[in-house]
Amino acid sequence: MTRFALATFALLAASAPVLAAEKEPTPSEKGYKALTQTAFIPAFWTPNALPNAWKNWGVAEKPAGYDAAVLERYGLHSPPYLNDGLPMGLRKAPRVLNTGVGIDCMLCHAGSIMGKSVVGLGNTTLDVQALFEDMAKADGLTGKLPFTFSNVRGTTEAGGFGVFLLGFRNPDLTLRTPRKELGLRDDLCEDVPAWWLMKKKKTIYHTGATDSRSVRTLMQFMMHPLTMPKDFEKHEPAFRDIQQYLINMEPPKYPFAIDAGKAAKGETLFKNNCAKCHGTYGEKWTYPNKVIALDEIGTDPTRHTGITTAYGDEYSASWFGKEKSGWFVNGGLPLRSTDGYQAPPLDGIWATAPYFHNGSVPTLDGVLNSKVRPKHYTRSFKTDEADYDKAKAGWKVTEVRDVNDKLTPHEARKIYDTSKPGRGNAGHTYGDELTDEQRAQVIEYLKTL
Repeated sequence: MTRFALATFALLAASAPVLAAEKEPTPSEKGYKALTQTAFIPAFWTPNALPNAWKNWGVAEKPAGYDAAVLERYGLHSPPYLNDGLPMGLRKAPRVLNTGVGIDCMLCHAGSIMGKSVVGLGNTTLDVQALFEDMAKADGLTGKLPFTFSNVRGTTEAGGFGVFLLGFRNPDLTLRTPRKELGLRDDLCEDVPAWWLMKKKKTIYHTGATDSRSVRTLMQFMMHPLTMPKDFEKHEPAFRDIQQYLINMEPPKYPFAIDAGKAAKGETLFKNNCAKCHGTYGEKWTYPNKVIALDEIGTDPTRHTGITTAYGDEYSASWFGKEKSGWFVNGGLPLRSTDGYQAPPLDGIWATAPYFHNGSVPTLDGVLNSKVRPKHYTRSFKTDEADYDKAKAGWKVTEVRDVNDKLTPHEARKIYDTSKPGRGNAGHTYGDELTDEQRAQVIEYLKTL
């Protein structure tokens, strides 16, 4: 290079604008990255389990369009982020001597509405029982699970998971055997609340039993038998970022036209009849964070009574109930006993069908009119526009008059039988006195939230 060229290059370099330093990601951005890219627990299955799962479907050959068939059978969805070609909720993870396939938070906490995958929307199509059974069998195991993971498709025994896994841990999270009995129940039939509701809540879970500021409570699913106590400490900062992501989430907007006049009338009715429990909405929103006593709300009590004091005491005495000193008052966030169920915020409620803590009511129309709630029903478990009832706001269902006791377990879980334990659809009769027109007005307003 000539002296002239060198001089010119130096002059241009000196006069060029200084590039701004790369912007430091916010805790919320770091939380999303951790949530969607990190394997927090070891793998459950070998890499061959998913490709061979079809061998347990009762079919003669591998279905054409196998990836789509996997999503349909298990109620999984395509991820809106890079995920190594796996469905949302499954994740490549370390396994003894190699890499396998495990699960992450999105298995239950990411769903689909209008055919679009949404992180933070509860997965109301999931058949977690079939997934774990089929994958285990594909790996040459029996597929017999230690307890029932799901009794009806779209719900899980999340409380049972917590009780079962904590029984294998000492208070410092070291492993113990045999498992301590903490009152395991697997008939609680839990619907998954939307993550974006956490920004308003002071307490979380259906019974309002846990302080929403707790980070460690978000980490309970990490109690995989191969997760060591040091792993919980290692990942706690990431979950602190994940919590920031969760409390900054926004619900999806209702994608169809809304009758503004009808919605305005519905807003008045809502404020006069519903706001005292569910809060008000808009720029100056309020949320009372109320737990409604069982004898008042009247909804199925099984979830409330199914988590025992023995479990609550064990949780509170463990690492999960002992947040580091200085973060919270008294240096801990134990579970608390309540007398009912928490009335949740209703942001994005149009997208969160089915309703109640057990997912027993498929539409908002049914929430507001106990007389029209179906007793036995099924649905397509697809999430496209054709499957959504715009008038009633929720999933289209088909009532089942005669329940066939010869169905396979996979098919039987597609039927919601409200006569079964944990699945009752009674209670919350506050809208029964409204007229049909008034209910339609309230539903139109709820679509705006």
